[in-house]
Amino acid sequence: MIRIAMTSVYVDDEEKAHAFYTDVLGFRTRTDIDLGGARFITVAAPNQDVELLLEPGDSPVAEQYRRGLREAGLPCIVLGADDLRGEYERLSGLGVRFTEPPTEKGPVLTAVLDDTVGNLIQLTQPLG
Repeated sequence: MIRIAMTSVYVDDEEKAHAFYTDVLGFRTRTDIDLGGARFITVAAPNQDVELLLEPGDSPVAEQYRRGLREAGLPCIVLGADDLRGEYERLSGLGVRFTEPPTEKGPVLTAVLDDTVGNLIQLTQPLG
């Protein structure tokens, strides 16, 4: 069986991204290897196998991709939350900027936040 092991998100600043995804969102560092000019950093939610690679976004392809998503107001990744309204309050209290507050969209509740390193991230929670 094939499964998702890792996916990536392009970031402006690996150190700042690492701090945001761990200190603010609550992910745990899985891998942090110094590669010389860059680092190979992965994070994951506690008790979850899928890792998120915080990938340097300074290549022309990555910059164009990120700029296009951002200009269209589209998130680069969707993360799940058990209590999205609670996370919205917690994260707002930490100074996280949301471009969309919790909003019911059919069978799900969604919100969109700015990850401070060039991306919009959607949070989602099934309703009912």
